[in-house]
Amino acid sequence: MAEPYLDRLSQIIDRLGSVSPQSVKLKTKHFFSGAALYANGRICASLSPAGFAVKLPAGVRQSLISERKGKEFRFFPKGPIKREYVALSDSIVQDEEMLHKLITMSVSFAISAPGSSSPSER
Repeated sequence: MAEPYLDRLSQIIDRLGSVSPQSVKLKTKHFFSGAALYANGRICASLSPAGFAVKLPAGVRQSLISERKGKEFRFFPKGPIKREYVALSDSIVQDEEMLHKLITMSVSFAISAPGSSSPSER
């Protein structure tokens, strides 16, 4: 069931082109019932039945939510809110320029967060 999400996320990232500095290694992998984008081993976005979610700074998340371009994200319907993530609206996912900007921001945010070294860097 996760394979279509992995394929779709890979296609989106490929279509967007460069979304990170060359020193950052991006990889898509299976994640729960969907797929996730990892930057240097740190998850920064996911695509699943719950939607397309990106890890972003609090101010950006709040702006997207208040502008109705995103909503609080839960991996599972009754699961806890994933506080560092926002589920993007379909209109944002279809807007390549905005999606590129948000994914780039998400990659930077994920790799710069405290304790963000990947397992291979520890």
